Amino acid sequence: MGNAARVLSPANPETREMSTAGLRAFFNIARDWQLDVDQQLVLLGAPGRSTFFKWKSAPAEARLGKDTLERLSYLLGIYKALQILLPEPSAADAWVRKPNQAPLFGGRSALERMLGGNVGDLFAVRQYLDAMRGTWA
Repeated sequence: MGNAARVLSPANPETREMSTAGLRAFFNIARDWQLDVDQQLVLLGAPGRSTFFKWKSAPAEARLGKDTLERLSYLLGIYKALQILLPEPSAADAWVRKPNQAPLFGGRSALERMLGGNVGDLFAVRQYLDAMRGTWA
């Protein structure tokens, strides 16, 4: 197995650590953003409900695939960017639900855009916030 395949393998210890840390952070973000279970499921890429509840009750046991890890990466980046742009935590957390007139959102909230279900929606919101921060990471 090549290095790339090993890095993405759910059996890789680094992947296990990323899965655990990513899920713990995600569930904290979900609390801060007041997301319901259905919204959390969409943001995570629609895992089965039983899988979701296993992840929630035992994140250290989770073995996430590449798509879910990518989603978590975007969501953590979005959260971090909001904390930088809006240092007041309540304002940062409320931003995701506020209507936004930027062309990317067309009057909808960032959360509505992210709930489109596509990983590209998460990427677009992350890219928008990075641009607002003045970075093109």
